[in-house]
Amino acid sequence: RLPSSATLRALSQPAMALLTDLLNLDLTDSTEKIIAEYIWIGGSGMDLRSKARTLPGPVTDPSKLPKWNYDGSSTGQAPGEDSEVILYPQAIFKDPFRKGNNILVMCDCYTPAGVPIPTNKRYNAAKIFSNPDVAKEEPWYGIEQEYTLLQKDINWPLGWPVGGFPGPQGPYYCSIGADKSFGRDIVDSHYKACLFAGVNISGINGEVMPGQWEFQVGPTVGISAGDQVWVARYLLERITEIAGVVVTFDPKPIPGDWNGAGAHTNYSTESMRKDGGFKVIVDAVEKLKLKHKEHIAAYGEGNERRLTGKHETADINTFSWGVANRGASVRVGRETEQNGKGYFEDRRPASNMDPYVVTSMIAETTILWKP
Repeated sequence: RLPSSATLRALSQPAMALLTDLLNLDLTDSTEKIIAEYIWIGGSGMDLRSKARTLPGPVTDPSKLPKWNYDGSSTGQAPGEDSEVILYPQAIFKDPFRKGNNILVMCDCYTPAGVPIPTNKRYNAAKIFSNPDVAKEEPWYGIEQEYTLLQKDINWPLGWPVGGFPGPQGPYYCSIGADKSFGRDIVDSHYKACLFAGVNISGINGEVMPGQWEFQVGPTVGISAGDQVWVARYLLERITEIAGVVVTFDPKPIPGDWNGAGAHTNYSTESMRKDGGFKVIVDAVEKLKLKHKEHIAAYGEGNERRLTGKHETADINTFSWGVANRGASVRVGRETEQNGKGYFEDRRPASNMDPYVVTSMIAETTILWKP
């Protein structure tokens, strides 16, 4: 006679408990060795990849970490007959999954000859941020990363009726309640994981479209903004994997009368933060206006579906700016205007933008470019 389902459940519970115990094993008392999870960006520019290796002891300086390689032909980054791509460790974060002295390592990618591969956007960004004129201005960034949680297998937002729609937008932004807020356990887990890892996450909130959320990273300086946003995305992908939910960074996951998803980028320089900085901000915004097309081209795939002039966006073809205007390409805060100094917000980047590209491009246009 076959065992009942209740018996099978009872038999499996000790096994699951043991698995959880093993997952939570603290290695620090039993070995000096640590696990380093190397993270990199794959061939699509949005697909994060990672793999782990054992190191003889704790490491806090990325330059002390060994370079590593991977099969680039399996990530769309190298041909099969010459498939080796080399990982250069660039930034270290604490690992909230393995805990202890284990680490996450943000890497960028090079050929065996040391040439950055075409999808390595960090290399050029680091060059811009290490330019003395840029470094002197100490550019600060605060990035508002919006994303949408989807039900696995059906690609439909979390909390939405399958094949149907919830009530219209209005009650969901910063909402509470089981009929309005979907996925808070994932969002809070991510918030704490980021703080544990050393990502300077500054807040979270529920967004206008149900099933959509936002986290903010910053203030961060220079190249660190890109490193931290990518690691925050990695942590979110890992947590949604555990929860059996899919995260999408598509800028307009649901067509029609629903808000899209952006990555508003708040920015200031030393000159903007000092007395008289408002004039520096206006000059910088005028430069962004002159390079509007180039920035839009680099601000994320599918952004034209989001930047329609509706749903708190400016039209993709027209540059505009204003004080406290959320329907403008660039918004200057009321407080910045009153203080005569501060920061501004570039509202054009899509949720799937590359933070290395966007942050360095804003610095290059506003600090280095002389029209």
